Amino acid sequence: MASDGGTTTAPTQKLRTIIVTGASSGIGAHCARALKADGWRVFATARKPEDIATLTAEGFETFYLDYREADSIAALVEAVMARTGGTLDALFNNGAHAQAGAVEDLPVEALREQFEANFFGWHDLTRRIVPVMRAQGHGRIVHCSSILGLTPVKWRGAYAASKHALEGLMLCMRAELQGSGIEVSLIEPGPIESKIASNGLAWFVKNIDHENSVHRKDYEGQLARLRAGGSKSRLKLKPDAVYAVLRHALLSPKPRPHYVVTTPAKIGVILKRILPASLFYRVLASQA
Repeated sequence: MASDGGTTTAPTQKLRTIIVTGASSGIGAHCARALKADGWRVFATARKPEDIATLTAEGFETFYLDYREADSIAALVEAVMARTGGTLDALFNNGAHAQAGAVEDLPVEALREQFEANFFGWHDLTRRIVPVMRAQGHGRIVHCSSILGLTPVKWRGAYAASKHALEGLMLCMRAELQGSGIEVSLIEPGPIESKIASNGLAWFVKNIDHENSVHRKDYEGQLARLRAGGSKSRLKLKPDAVYAVLRHALLSPKPRPHYVVTTPAKIGVILKRILPASLFYRVLASQA
């Protein structure tokens, strides 16, 4: 059978197959390219037509996906299953956005939209893939969570809440899938070079009335950081740090439930374990 480009697809049927969401930039883009270079057959997703075109030009089998649109999730799974004959080795849930703002300034609709993109859509896609993996007797499901799914930080309540919810839901699924051949892992990055901060600027401006907030002065610094593409730190790593642990989660005979990435994230996890809760949260609250 010929592929869209006219070359035979017989050899590619033997490749390990994976869906990578949010592959237009940052972690998703790097991991999609690295997986492809490592011999995976990558089904990449993006929202913007220009990003889909770019990925397709690079040789990816690319699909439109917006986690907030159930129809796009169903269409993605149907299309991928048609190309693989109804099998899939792995799913990497990654696409998301970060809604900044103090909890008291968050409109309920902004919180709902954060959960649609970061939680409900991920659950929808995952549920559609699990029966496929059950039928074939194996599979790897990896979620790109965040250190904010383990520790709370000021001004990131919506994003942290969506990641805490993801951690709880998918750890329950991990336990429920034991013995099925399907493994579930969560990656919790700290600061990684990506567009999540700059992309979050539009959501902040759209949903937070920062001019009339009691936190107006604090928001000035937040806005400056968002406009600059996020905080600047020598401890911020490149996306290849995430790929290193993603590769382990996909290939190891014993993938871990958690993969904490970057030194600040690892320090946060250690402090949470050893400090009294009141002191730990006071330390976090002192951070800008």
